[in-house]
Amino acid sequence: MADKASSAGHRAIILVVERDPHVRALEAFFLNEAGFGVEFAADGVAALAMAREMKPDIIITEVLVPKLDGLALCRAVRKEAELKDTVVLIFSILAAQSRAREAGADAFLMKPLTDQRLVDTVRDLLAKRASAQIQAVHS
Repeated sequence: MADKASSAGHRAIILVVERDPHVRALEAFFLNEAGFGVEFAADGVAALAMAREMKPDIIITEVLVPKLDGLALCRAVRKEAELKDTVVLIFSILAAQSRAREAGADAFLMKPLTDQRLVDTVRDLLAKRASAQIQAVHS
């Protein structure tokens, strides 16, 4: 079972935005093995529509995806009331960490992705989100 806030009682759902089918397959394997539910979008426009409908716990997006790049997707997510608190992890072969931060991303990883680094980062981000939600309730 995933390391989602245990009080939530459900498996964390991750929306992955990736154009490369080989990378998608690897991510699906790594994340499913770690106990996460995974959905995929091949471009940023489809990802935004899917995010509006499914309200994922985290969005993992490559910077270089078609139609709406990962940075623009992150900005769009941050502008929408229903999605603004969604955790966003951006990854790329490009050195785009500062641009990811400016777009509102919660974290940035450089490719190539390793299974453990990806899973550890996702677990860490979800744990931080759960902790922030608990603090907000008690404030």
